[in-house]
Amino acid sequence: MAGHHHHHVDPDAGDARVFWAVIVNLGLTVVQVIGGVLSGSLAMIADAIHNLSDAMSLIIAFFARKISRRPADSAMTFGYGRAEVVAALVNYTTLIVIGIYLIYEAIMRFIEPSGVDGWLVVIIACVALAVDLATALLTYSLSKDSVNIRAAFLHNVSDALGSVAVILAGTLIILYDWHIIDPLVTLMIAGYILWMSFSEIGGVIRILMLGSPPALSAAHVIAAIEALDGVTGVHHVHLWQMQEHEAALDAHLVIATGRWSEADAIKQAVKTALHDQFDLAHTTLELECAAHACVGAELIG
Repeated sequence: MAGHHHHHVDPDAGDARVFWAVIVNLGLTVVQVIGGVLSGSLAMIADAIHNLSDAMSLIIAFFARKISRRPADSAMTFGYGRAEVVAALVNYTTLIVIGIYLIYEAIMRFIEPSGVDGWLVVIIACVALAVDLATALLTYSLSKDSVNIRAAFLHNVSDALGSVAVILAGTLIILYDWHIIDPLVTLMIAGYILWMSFSEIGGVIRILMLGSPPALSAAHVIAAIEALDGVTGVHHVHLWQMQEHEAALDAHLVIATGRWSEADAIKQAVKTALHDQFDLAHTTLELECAAHACVGAELIG
C-alpha cells in the first residue's frame, strides 16, 4: 500500500465538470422519454430511466463532494469524507432497483409485444450515445480517485453501452422487423447494470462496515509491529478505512520488561514503521508494560 499516489483534480474544476454532466444528462433524459413514448420502444424508455439515474447519481455525487470537504467538527470528529462513500452506496442501490425493474418490464413486453418505430429509436439513441460519451469524458479523471464519482462514471459507461444496444435493436427492427429484439436488448441492459452494481457495491459496504483496506493485510501489519525492538506483543487491533483513501489503526502495544523508560520512543518507532511500510498515517496506540499487560486479550477486535 505504501507508495500509492493519487493525482487529484482541482476541486472547483471537478465540481464544474460534474455540474455540466448533470445538465446534459437531464436534457437527454427528457428527449429519450419523449422518444421512447412516441416510438413505442421499451429499450429506449429503459435507457431513459437509466439516464435519469445517471443525472440523479451525478447530483448526489456533486453534493457529496461538497460535503466531504468540510472540516471535522464536534458533531463529526472524523470529518465528512464518508459522505462520498454513502453517496456511492445510494447510487449502486438505485442501479440495482432499476435493473430489477427493467427485467420485469422486459418480461411483460415478451408477454404482450408491441410495435416499435425503428428510425426514431436509432436517431435518439445516437444522440444519447454522444451525450453519454461526453459525460463519461467529463468524469473519467475524477473517477480514479473517488468511489463516489466512480459510481456516477460507471452509470454513464453502462448507459453508453445501453445506447449502443438500443441502436442495434432499432437497426434490426428497420431491416428485419424483429420487434422481439427490443425486450431482449432491455434484458441485456438490465443484466449489465446488475452485474456492474453488484461487483462494485461490496467495496463500498466494506468501508461503511469499518472493514480493513482490501490491499492491506492485518496479519502483515501485526507482524511488522511485533518485529520491532522493544515490543513484546500487540492486541485489541482495529484496522479500518476511515474513507476511501485513508486507513487507520488503533491497538494496545505491550512494551518489553525493563524498557518502560523508552516507551515513547518505541511508540514513535512503531508509528514511523506503519507509515513507511503501510501508508498508515492515523495510528492510535495504547501502551502497556509487560508486567501489567491485558490477560487473555483478543488479538483482533
